[in-house]
Parts: sequence; C-alpha cells; structure tokens
Amino acid sequence: MKICCIGCGYVGLVAGTCLADMGNDVICVDVDKNKINNLKKRIIPIYEPGLKDMLDRNSREKRLVFTTNIKEGIQKSEVIFIAVGTPSDNNNCADTSAINSVAENIGRYMNEYKVVVNKSTAPVGALEKVGKTIESLQNKPYKYDLVSNPEFMREGEAIKDFTNPDRIVIGVQSEKAKRIMASIYSGISRTDKPIMFTDIRSAELIKYASNAMLATRISFMNEMAQLCDKVGGDIKAVAKGIGLDSRIGPRFLQAGIGYGGSCFPKDVKALAQIMKSNGIEPRILTAVDEVNEYQKSSLIHKIKRLVPSLKGKSIAIWGLAFKPKTDDMREAPSITIISQLQALGAKIKAFDPEAQLNAKKILKNITYRNDPYSVLTGCEALVIVTEWNEFRDLDLKKVKRLLKQPNIVDGRNIYDPQEMKGLGINYLCVGRKN
Repeated sequence: MKICCIGCGYVGLVAGTCLADMGNDVICVDVDKNKINNLKKRIIPIYEPGLKDMLDRNSREKRLVFTTNIKEGIQKSEVIFIAVGTPSDNNNCADTSAINSVAENIGRYMNEYKVVVNKSTAPVGALEKVGKTIESLQNKPYKYDLVSNPEFMREGEAIKDFTNPDRIVIGVQSEKAKRIMASIYSGISRTDKPIMFTDIRSAELIKYASNAMLATRISFMNEMAQLCDKVGGDIKAVAKGIGLDSRIGPRFLQAGIGYGGSCFPKDVKALAQIMKSNGIEPRILTAVDEVNEYQKSSLIHKIKRLVPSLKGKSIAIWGLAFKPKTDDMREAPSITIISQLQALGAKIKAFDPEAQLNAKKILKNITYRNDPYSVLTGCEALVIVTEWNEFRDLDLKKVKRLLKQPNIVDGRNIYDPQEMKGLGINYLCVGRKN
C-alpha cells in the first residue's frame, strides 16, 4: 500500500515508521524543514525506545521517505493519514486549524480516489468538516472516503502499542474504505486484538472517552491517597484490593502527583467543552481536572513538612519528564512543582535521563546535572517526580550521605517506607504510612 502520513510529530512519526515496517511504502510529510532535514539524516526529534532502529532500517530499504512536498505525498499515495497536532486553544477546545490546513491541501492536490484517515485527536464532527473542505477546493470531483482511526499509543511504549494493540478502532462510511483499512492492519489484527469497525462519530468519541476514563481512574486514586494520608491507610494496599475486582482491574490505579503529557490534560478539557457545547454539564470531568491540578501542588505541603523554610535552600529533583521512557515535558507535574518551589525561594538542582534538553526550554534558573547522585550535594531534600527505573535501585546509603539533610519526598511511591525508616531517612510519599 502507498501511504502518506502528514505530520511528523509524535503520532505521525511513530505511525508512519510502523506502517513502513509492515511493508508499506510511506511518505512522511511535515512543514518543518529543519525537522525533515534531520529525519533524512535519521536524526529523530523525540525519544521513543525502539523508534530509531526501526526508522533507520526502513529508510535504508526505501520504504520510508521524508519530505516537505505535501503535493507529492498526496498525489503518490492511496491512503492519507492526518497526524497533526490539536493543542488546546484559549477556551480549552481542540485547535483543529492544522487539520483544516491539511484538508485544504488534500482538496487542492487530489488526483484520484483517496482514503483520508484522521489519526489526530479532534472533536466529534471534525472529519465531516474535513470532507466539506476537500470538496470545496477540488479541481475535479474525485471520489474519496473519510476514516477516523484514533491512536492509543503510550509514550515510551508506542512501538509495542502500534504493533500489538489492545484494539484497532476504525470509523468508516463505506465498504471500500473498510476493506482498505482492514488490509492495512491485517498483519497485526488477531482474534484477541480485534479491529473494531464503527461509524465515524463513535470512533471520534472513543478516543476522548478512553483518555478521560483513564484520567478519571488516576484522579480517583489520588483523591483516595489524600484520604489515606489523613486516616493512616496504605494506598498501595487499597489499589491492590480494588484491582483484584475483575470488574475494575489493576491498571491505572497508582497514586502519585498527577498525570501530564500531550493527551490526558487537553483531552479531558476538550471533552468537557464538547459536553458543554451540547448542553451537558461535565461534572465528573471538571472534578477529574481539579483533582489533578491539586495533586501536583500537594507535594509542596509534604516538602514543607521536612523543610519548613525553603528560602535560599537547595532542593534536588529526580525526574522532569511527565512519565518515564520519554523526553516529553508537556503538562509535566515537574513544571508546577519546581515553579512553586522557586516561588518560595528554593534553589533547584535537577536530573532526568532524557528530558533535560526539553526542560531547559521551559524551566529557568535550574542547575542541571548528568547523573542522579551529583544533584544531591548540599541539598536539604530530594524530591522524586518521575519514576524512572534507574532510580529504584540506586545506593540509598550514598543518597543519604550526599544530602545535607536525610529528607526524601517521593511523589511516585517507588521506595518502601519501612526500608527508608530503617536507613534513617525522613521519607514522605503519597497515601502511605510514613
């Protein structure tokens, strides 16, 4: 299959590379000339395990090419994937201007029947607008089909999620488009990992509803962690007990300092706005977002319990990215926590295995170090913000020795409170007995 993937951001680059690895001829298009030039040199703009090797292999074998020439990409392809960004606008709605721009180009350059597939997260009805835009700009009335194919890739696990997905959701409007999409995904669909065909509007809603449900579970557990802190419960035990219920399951029940990233925050807000625009009050989603914002700030109270006066004091931060296995700083809890610490007069030393370059674009007046131990010297406390695996097995006696005071505030519950007590470390975590 000849495929064009428009947008070389996180979704487009991963999807395009994986589609090429499945044997398709893929043209990846982006308006950013510098990004395309780097991709031609096999320099990727994101950190994603496994992506570099897959991109190198498919580029060498000429199945994957990169260009800024959108006309060429459209005209040489049978299937066009739209994978551009839809950030929140000033009203917390999804900004679909990039999708509209792609639709205009498809209309201008279409030269035969095409399947136009939207992978960008967009409000219900957005794909219908794409169709109207295409028709308004066509030179000849070429036939086309619209498809909604939302992505469910987790950063840090994207290759696995694309090639071994829980499900593949495809919203279609014709049997021809259904056959073409089934052919594209035939190599990875199986009985227990099915392709779910549905109508376009339902597919658009499934993406938003999935992210909102996962965000709801996180905020619910963070609220339960607050209760555990008050009454002396252990959120780890609570999560295990809840997760053993087959109706609930164990995933996304870990308490911490809130969710971040490019999906959950904006999608929860966008779905709330979609509900409001249809006359529905989004009471649950509003609470989910409020709990998440509070949870980011809740760590400050724990830090102040150990270091009551932060002015002029040095605080070490482990982890800056919004989650492990990525360098993504979008909506990262570290931004809120560090900004609030700085507002209280604290000096920040920070380490993250992958996100420091991106963090430097956002967070100022921070001392960055190249390993987790070197940030500790002279610090009144260590604050763990991102649960990178390498933090779990470090020498805690050395950590205690390097810190000015043996204080650790763990926002991700990666250590055992009793072990920390035995080491003589003042340890505060989230929703566990300290």
